Amino acid sequence: MKIELLEQAADDLLAGARFYEDQGEGLGQYFLDSLFSDIDSLQLYGGLHAQIFGYYRLLSRRFPYAVYYRVQENLIRVYAVLDCRRSPDKMRTRLLSSD
Repeated sequence: MKIELLEQAADDLLAGARFYEDQGEGLGQYFLDSLFSDIDSLQLYGGLHAQIFGYYRLLSRRFPYAVYYRVQENLIRVYAVLDCRRSPDKMRTRLLSSD
């Protein structure tokens, strides 16, 4: 399967990387490496995750982040990469604006 990372999801990743880089040098790159590894795993496991707010949700293995995606035939579209520590209402609003 092909994976498409939408612009808003890429922006989410960059914002998370900036946050973690501010916490410690090199942590931002580690964040990106970890999240991209999680996203790459969708080639094998895409569509097997629980659905939340109309999207499949992959929980990151190393960081408190979730990858929200949809499967359309042989394409996985990643719509958002959100911090799980956010309010569920804010996450729902953000995901509804991605439609």
